[in-house]
Amino acid sequence: MYHIKTFNKISPVGLNKFDPECYAVGDDEQNEDGILVRSAKLHDYAFPENLLAIARAGVGVNNIPLDRCSETGIAVFNTPGANANAVKELVLCAMLMGSRDIVGGIEWVRSQVAAGVDVTTVVEKGKSAFVGPEIYKKTLGVIGLGAIGSLVANAALSLGMDVYGYDPFLSVDAALRLDRHIHVVKDINELYKRADYITIHIHFTDKTKGMIDAKAIGAMKRGVRFINLARGEIVDDEAMLAALDTGKVAAYLTDFPNNRIVQAPHVIAMPHLGASTPESEQNCAAMAVEELRDYLENGNIRNSVNLPAVSMERSGVMRMCVIHKNIPAMLASITTLLSKDGVNVENLSNKSKGDYAYTMVDLGTRVDESVIEDVRKLANVIRVRVIE
Repeated sequence: MYHIKTFNKISPVGLNKFDPECYAVGDDEQNEDGILVRSAKLHDYAFPENLLAIARAGVGVNNIPLDRCSETGIAVFNTPGANANAVKELVLCAMLMGSRDIVGGIEWVRSQVAAGVDVTTVVEKGKSAFVGPEIYKKTLGVIGLGAIGSLVANAALSLGMDVYGYDPFLSVDAALRLDRHIHVVKDINELYKRADYITIHIHFTDKTKGMIDAKAIGAMKRGVRFINLARGEIVDDEAMLAALDTGKVAAYLTDFPNNRIVQAPHVIAMPHLGASTPESEQNCAAMAVEELRDYLENGNIRNSVNLPAVSMERSGVMRMCVIHKNIPAMLASITTLLSKDGVNVENLSNKSKGDYAYTMVDLGTRVDESVIEDVRKLANVIRVRVIE
């Protein structure tokens, strides 16, 4: 019986994928084998020794102590692409709100009614303060062409926009998702100088912190409208506020508000609504549960943020899964030890990611606990698990 602890509310669409005969699931589970989490912060949570994996129903994992998980052999999964359509729709909404002052117009109408004015007598004259351009035949720049960015780019193209994309780490799968009419550029400055609208869809890292700074904004067209639904810290607030003040940036739209940005003119700041749809929550929960189940039951790793992707069809009578440091000769040490004990290896897969590596070995015969213990004792082995 696997014990799964849940943090936050997880959609039943995902939880129902657990077989109740094999899994005990709830927020009160003890000595859990797996964790399902959304936004709850786990940095101060004491992980039990038998915890094998954490699945985040969403993309960002800044609420999970990745270094501690890696050091103790806990796989951490997220759900890239599960909320992509929800974010795409919010980007399209943001473009429209940034073009025509819809929010300001709605607030003005309410203020007229609150002041006792017969609103029907003033709307025709008052509407001129809220006019703005159409997005049709304008140019959109998409920074980051992953699961979300590619959907945004294709959707904008269907709305009659000219679309430029930039992604120095564009994968083959992502490239295949893009419409052939999208201009993929190698120099981000080419996107900056052409785009009337820019939307950014990249991960927040030390390298991308403050990426949209005064220099980047200076390379953009005057009057650009900038959308940031990725992470607030990617944009340098001081540089953005200065650009809004001069009109270099006509509008800044974000769902990562802070007190300084919210009070600035030409800013539309929303709560973090990108994935806040029932469909998105269901997709994320289902994907997180499937990743967690496949790892617990088969040892397969899909969409882990701290371990390499390794997936292999089951063969043999038992499977040994080894998390270890990514150093030379580790695979040879493991296989040499197994052959020394006369164990037949039917299938094997080994991959690395950064400082860590993962080896799956399908064995043709059952092995004694002493053999497994010998593998555990190898230098730089972090965790060994056997699945029958």
